[in-house]
Amino acid sequence: MTDRLYYNDSYLTEFESAVTACVPRDGRYEVTLEKSAFYPTGGGQPNDLGTLGGRTVLDVIDHEAAGVGHVIDGPLEPGAVVRGVIDWPRRFDHMQQHSGQHMLSAAFESVCRARTESFHLGTASSTIDLNKVLSPGDIAAAEDEANRIVWQDREVKLHFAAAGEGAATALRKESTREGILRLIEVPDFDRSACGGTHVARTGVIGIIAITGWEKFKGGTRVEFLCGNRALGRLREWRDVFSATSRVLSVLPSGLAAAIERLQGENKALSRTVREMQEQLAGHVASELVNEGAPASNGRLVVAKALDGWDANGLKAVASAAAATPGVCAAAFSTALPALVVVARAQDTGVDAAAVVKALLARFGGKGGGKPEMAQAGGLQGDVNEMVSAAREMLERA
Repeated sequence: MTDRLYYNDSYLTEFESAVTACVPRDGRYEVTLEKSAFYPTGGGQPNDLGTLGGRTVLDVIDHEAAGVGHVIDGPLEPGAVVRGVIDWPRRFDHMQQHSGQHMLSAAFESVCRARTESFHLGTASSTIDLNKVLSPGDIAAAEDEANRIVWQDREVKLHFAAAGEGAATALRKESTREGILRLIEVPDFDRSACGGTHVARTGVIGIIAITGWEKFKGGTRVEFLCGNRALGRLREWRDVFSATSRVLSVLPSGLAAAIERLQGENKALSRTVREMQEQLAGHVASELVNEGAPASNGRLVVAKALDGWDANGLKAVASAAAATPGVCAAAFSTALPALVVVARAQDTGVDAAAVVKALLARFGGKGGGKPEMAQAGGLQGDVNEMVSAAREMLERA
């Protein structure tokens, strides 16, 4: 059994211990020690990383009573005394996030009567799943309460107590574990059974920022950031808002209105373009049909790349051309990845979907359709080659 040093000191970053076993595991090695400061994955918190005896620690596994397994990139000699070094920036980040979660969960419990069902500490953000649907006002109130405790810089106390006795009975969330429990307590605010790594004072968390929430399994999933992660996200948003403000020539407070205005203008412009393309499609189709050369079977094949036309416009052109008896049409965009619409007159008997399928097999992309009309996008290659291939397929189809 491993003596878990992180239970008593989350700030311990270096230690020495004897190797008790080293077992090969799929090209790696799993090492157990007499004692370890490496935190294994568990309780919603990821494992520590670092080095052990000069080897890189790739994973840390909790084998419960059997101890802690350290997955490393090379062997260590059983019986040898080795030095372990914790990746401190990663450990400290996890301490901020996990302690912040305790503050936030306690705040949701006291302010909203919302119980935390689960917690996940991710690489970019963390989430809490709550047992009830909350309003934006509820969430803001809990966020304020959690930060109030953070900024009071209260001590985060560590206790050990037998399950069902004394301090172990007044927990925010009942523990299912038996035996001695490790308790993390912020006086007059929260007491929880937890094996994770935590800060010594709430002020070290810095700030708790809720960045989003959604309904989830009949309750609410809340995403949050603490400490340095919150600072990093603030910097990211600051840069994005500043750049967008410069482009749109508005203050950050006016971004939403400016974007909404642009969306409205874009929709109006798209409608205008669509209407004009529909009007122009008939004229372009007539010109293409007039320019087309009859095939040996009497079929008139039209295939061309049209500059500046979107999918709807290409569809309008191909459809208008195929309205003429005996015509098969393939209209491509000039920009890559290319779009294509294939249409045929009823009397030609050509399968437009089969032609598109053959084009996709040759030039890639995705699409499909019906025998009378089919379309695709994502075609890569030389557009002129695509046009020639389509013409040949329609002539001999």
